[in-house]
Amino acid sequence: MAGLIRPEDVQAVKERSSIEDVVREHVTLRPGGTGSLKGLCPFHDEKTPSFTVRPAVGAYHCFGCGEGGDVISFVMKVDHLTFAESVERLAGKIGMELRYDESTGGRGRRDSEGGLGRRARLVEGHRAAAEFYASAYAESPEGQQAREFMDAKGFTLDDAAVFQVGYAPQSGEALTRHLRAKGFTDDELVIGGLSGRGSRGLYDRFRGRVIWPIRDITGDTIGFGARRIYDDDRIAAKYLNTSETPIYKKTSVLYGLDLAKKPMAEQRRAVVVEGYTDVMACHLSGVDTAVATCGTAFGIDHIKMLRRILRDEPGLSPARVVFTFDGDVAGQKAAMRAFGEDQRWASQSYVAVAPAGQDPNDLRLRGGDEPVRELVDAAVPMFEFAVRSTIAPYDLDRAEERVSAMRAAAPILAGIRDKALRPEYVRTAAGWLGMPVERVAAEVARAGRAPSGRPGQFAERRAAPTAGQNGRPSGPGGQGPGPDQSGEAAQAPVLPRPDLRDPLVAAERQLLQVTLQYPGSLDDDALSSLPPDALRAPAHQVVLEGVKDGGGLATARTLSTQGWAAAVAEATRPEAQPLVNELSVAPLPVTLEPGSALPPRRYVDSLLSRVVEAGLARRIADAMSALQRAEPGSTQERAISEQLTVLYRERARLRAETE
Repeated sequence: MAGLIRPEDVQAVKERSSIEDVVREHVTLRPGGTGSLKGLCPFHDEKTPSFTVRPAVGAYHCFGCGEGGDVISFVMKVDHLTFAESVERLAGKIGMELRYDESTGGRGRRDSEGGLGRRARLVEGHRAAAEFYASAYAESPEGQQAREFMDAKGFTLDDAAVFQVGYAPQSGEALTRHLRAKGFTDDELVIGGLSGRGSRGLYDRFRGRVIWPIRDITGDTIGFGARRIYDDDRIAAKYLNTSETPIYKKTSVLYGLDLAKKPMAEQRRAVVVEGYTDVMACHLSGVDTAVATCGTAFGIDHIKMLRRILRDEPGLSPARVVFTFDGDVAGQKAAMRAFGEDQRWASQSYVAVAPAGQDPNDLRLRGGDEPVRELVDAAVPMFEFAVRSTIAPYDLDRAEERVSAMRAAAPILAGIRDKALRPEYVRTAAGWLGMPVERVAAEVARAGRAPSGRPGQFAERRAAPTAGQNGRPSGPGGQGPGPDQSGEAAQAPVLPRPDLRDPLVAAERQLLQVTLQYPGSLDDDALSSLPPDALRAPAHQVVLEGVKDGGGLATARTLSTQGWAAAVAEATRPEAQPLVNELSVAPLPVTLEPGSALPPRRYVDSLLSRVVEAGLARRIADAMSALQRAEPGSTQERAISEQLTVLYRERARLRAETE
């Protein structure tokens, strides 16, 4: 049985993996100060970015929820992987072959055939399945039916190849046999949702259908969508999707996001459509920010995902999110569901519905690329669509119906975030209703005073900061809490959060930041005479212990900035490891020196002298208190007096040096 990943390989994966590139697969980052990048946190819902990455240190930290760590812990947390699976995934991205220590006797990270961990095996199985389906679509005689179906939708063979559209043979066992021949086990095929298990053995989950591979944000194929094309298909559902598996969660994936994420970040625009062919039609028409849900309604997790990519933040120019819906009743209901979550966006969202109710695929099929682009460009604000949809059932020629329509629309207008725009929207709605503006405004004001829970009013949920959680494994060699690399961290003691309202505590924090981020700005012996208990904040004391246990500043000279921060984190007690990550990332309140890219020497010296003097003052006060309690003329009294003399001389020397 294979053992643990060798520690030197784990370290090599850390050093060779760019935390900036890995995080950018999930979060759009922008400059956040010298050497820092900022974005919306992927671990909790926030409107203002507090998630910070320091590429030089190889660390991230969220100042909103407290999550932090290195590139491995980020992958563990964001993709819900074990430590070893995260290392394997990163190694695969950089083309590095890992070595396993066969002598450890720990639980293997590879299966009995010597392959990858379970998640990697499932992803590899889906990659092989996608290639099989694509080959069957493009090359097999049986795939002709699928090709004709897609041709009728307006897609050529080349168009299908861009999206790796496939075909599942009707035999019911073709994919299963193919993957077995490649060494995949029956359990892997069933767990991954590629095959089902019946009384006669395994059978293909998808049979006789057009297939679309569903990929996660990093481009890994994790599931499939399948469309019926035969009238005698025994499964009545037009569309089938992969069921929930260890790698596929339908509420956390959007079809086409792997292709759309880069233009989304550049344009700060997302287009949400309703089907796989609509995504294809949009991309082929030049609307390359289109995505679609996969067998589920557009929900909160999808919003969080897009907000991180779009940098949907207050203070920036508004991002643009456009929903396209069919013109039928189902499309109207979907639009109103989307409006129900509209308050979760910092920017305004829009709705695009073609005059005749066509979807993007229909528009492209009948009119080419231009109508698709025009549909998206002509989108109206979500609130306008919601108001019009709400008042549409009423007969506005009748007075009592107009009053009822006004009362139904008022909560929507009251929920408009931009209060400066609300009067203009009220005036517009009054025109639609054919009622005096003043009367509509009064009804809107009344709706605004009503209890929460009406349409358009949704409370924000913010994850509370959690002490002692940074996603970083803390076992031997940095590989987790125990030899099985399970990634299950034990509960750590909780240290009180340093009170930064105390100027001395704030200075301690900045000194530790300098120590972790710019050790070259301190002399090797700068902290050697400073005992940890000289610091006021208990959490800072533990971090200083970690600095010394990690080898001190002399060791920092021999390591990269990233390696030094990792060494301190490794040497620090678990309860303070989140603080080490935070201090490794947090910006300093000074500008770096242009020539050296280090903090100003005067600033660093002032921090050090202030902290050292405060420590001396505390020790002097303790000695004075002990002297008062000592027996006059005793040996203890003389020893304390001598100690006080040394402390006074040390303080005088320090003050003379800083004058």
